[in-house]
This record gives sequence, C-alpha cells and structure tokens, in this order.
Amino acid sequence: MTKAKTIEVTVEEKLRALYDLQIIDKRIDEIRSVRGELPLEVEDLEDEIAGLQTRVTNFENEVADMEREISEKKLAMKESLVKITKYEEQQKNVRNNREFDAITKEIEFQQLEIELATKRTKEHQSRIENKKEVIAQSQERLDERTNHLNFKRAELDGILAETQKEEEALIAKSKELKTEVEPRLVAAYDRIRTNTANGLAVVSIERGASAGSYFVIPPQRQLEIAQRKKIIIDEHSGRILVDPILAAEEEEKMAAMIRGWVK
Repeated sequence: MTKAKTIEVTVEEKLRALYDLQIIDKRIDEIRSVRGELPLEVEDLEDEIAGLQTRVTNFENEVADMEREISEKKLAMKESLVKITKYEEQQKNVRNNREFDAITKEIEFQQLEIELATKRTKEHQSRIENKKEVIAQSQERLDERTNHLNFKRAELDGILAETQKEEEALIAKSKELKTEVEPRLVAAYDRIRTNTANGLAVVSIERGASAGSYFVIPPQRQLEIAQRKKIIIDEHSGRILVDPILAAEEEEKMAAMIRGWVK
C-alpha cells in the first residue's frame, strides 16, 4: 500500500494566506469601528434610564405615603374635634372641681393632638411639593434620555442591518482561514495583532518602509521579502512583511470574494 503524498505548502502560499486573513480581520475591525461606542452608549443609557425610573417610582411612593398620612392626620383631627365637643358638653354637668379639671386635661390633650397633626400635615405638604418638583425634573430627564436612547438604538440598528450579514460572513471566513494556516503562524499572527494599536499583523512595504512605519527597510531586505522564500518580521514594528505586488494581488482577489459573500 502506498502512503498518501503530503502536499507541501510554500512560504509564498503561507504569506498569501496570512495576508488574506489580515484583509478579512481588518474589514471586521472597520465594521466594528463604524459601530464605535454605540453599543456601550446604548447600554449606559439603558442603565441611566433604569436608575431614573427607580428614582421616580421611589419618590412617587414616598408622596403616596405622605398623602396617606395626611389623610390619616385629618381624620384624627376630626375625631379630636368630636371629642372636644363631647368633653365641653360634659364640663357643663360636672359635680366638682376634680371632674372639671380632668375633663379640661382631656380637652387640652385633644387640642395638642390637633396642633401636632396640623404641624405634621404642613410638614408633609411641604415635603410633597419638594418631592413633586424633583419628580417633575427627574421625569423630564427621563423623557429626554428615553428619546436619546431611541435615537441611538435606531442608529445602532441601522448600522447592524447594513453590516451584520457581512460581519458574520467575514468572521466565519476568518475562522476557516485560520484552520488552513499552520497553528504556529496563527498564534504569531494573533499575538502581533493583539500587540498593535491598529490590529495589523501583516503589512506590505510602502515607500521603502513597512506600512505605517517611518523606518526604511534596507534594499537587500526588501529583495528577500520580494522573493517570498521565508517569513520576515519587521525589526521595528514586529509585523510580518509582504511585498507590494503580493499585497495588491491579494487585496484585489479578496475584495471580489468579499463582495460575493455578502450578496
């Protein structure tokens, strides 16, 4: 039985696969950049609105409690007035000073109850007015933030509707491409992407330097890169380098492929 022949992948093929992966991941980054901070803004607005709703509800409950207490105080005052009237009638028929003094104390006690209830009622009414002002301000803020949230949600939904299909297709293709590249190179690629501000791990030479860098690459090094015989890392930026011709060919090829994926 003959053994299956192992297909050897050339360095050039590895470079093309890595650059294709970079093109896809760069496009994913661009899509997410368009969304920007919108998802976080929406989340923050939702949290703020929930807090405002809780604040308004709590104040409304406090107002309801105070209004209920005012009603109870008014009822108590009416009961005290009824008792005072009854005691005053009883004073007319007392038989001695001791009974008169006892009834007088009851009347004074009921009068104090009325004064205390009146004081508490005024205090609660004042607090209710203050609470209602705060509720009105909070409700105004709540309405404003709710309108802003609706606007931001619509903006985010619009972006998602335009880019979600493309993003999902690109993510799936990125994962697929990684399975076609040897794990050692994928690990290096991911590490470089993580350590760069713009997420570019594979770049071409532009004006004698690696893209985005001002450090000129020596002509002999540029020649080695153009020969595509080995993986070369830029000593200044730490990125994997490819020659401009390879980059242009892969960008044209991948642009056509991406258009096909999102149809």
